[in-house]
Amino acid sequence: MIGDFIPEIWSAQINSVLRAKLVYASQTVMNRNYEGDIANAGDTVHVTSFSDPTVRSYTAETDITVDSIDDDTLALTIDQAKYFAFDVDDVLKRQALDGWVAEMAAAGAYKLAEAADTYASGVLYAAVNGSANDLGSVTVDISDNTALGNVFVALRTVLQRDNVPAAGRWIVIPPELTAAVLQDNRFLDASASGSTAPLSEGFIGRVMGFDVYESNTVPTETTGVYSVIAGHPMAATFADQINQVEAQRRELRFGDLVKGLHLYGAKVFKPECLALASVTIQA
Repeated sequence: MIGDFIPEIWSAQINSVLRAKLVYASQTVMNRNYEGDIANAGDTVHVTSFSDPTVRSYTAETDITVDSIDDDTLALTIDQAKYFAFDVDDVLKRQALDGWVAEMAAAGAYKLAEAADTYASGVLYAAVNGSANDLGSVTVDISDNTALGNVFVALRTVLQRDNVPAAGRWIVIPPELTAAVLQDNRFLDASASGSTAPLSEGFIGRVMGFDVYESNTVPTETTGVYSVIAGHPMAATFADQINQVEAQRRELRFGDLVKGLHLYGAKVFKPECLALASVTIQA
């Protein structure tokens, strides 16, 4: 019955499933600094950044130079709105197993997460593609269990040169490259990886200073070419909100309509905190 539907509980449940499936749009890859400001689709959050002061040599009894700090305002626009909707017929609901409505809602949330992650990976890729931090094409022979690790080293060098903080660095790889990583002794050795934590959703482990994640939404420039992106959460921000999950009686049917809406947007503020390698797999 529609009276049994509690929007607050359903919204929390669906949001929990959604967050559990995010990789690129997770807070370990993109920060969530401005999420509290989001209310409706089309909202814009104006983010102000400031230039760094200059460090100069001081000479006694001479005037110092005082910097005028420049500011720049960038806009994070919540311009993505996705939804799911399905019927719950009274007769089918009565005859079906308990919990199927919740399972359908969870499946909808998973699809929303996939769409959000694909969007987020595209935002990151667009910001670093063709930049100074783009390593270009790299061929990885997955029969060599050190080959992919060498790509990690190259990406690490790019971030290191740009003074990207070591703590919190991440890298996302497709399933096709996971086997190569898991066979690399530098990864298998817990003392080298810096972690003995068990595998979790999307997280494979830690190697060479990176938290390594696996995702099916790694951008593919062309068939078989994977855009492996590494970076730090300070590079970009993602803001999302399940705006509403609700049920209502269908006007011309004996049943309910369950709907869920996902609003979000992302922005890269520090592209220098990202690095990219276009990886082709060779067996």
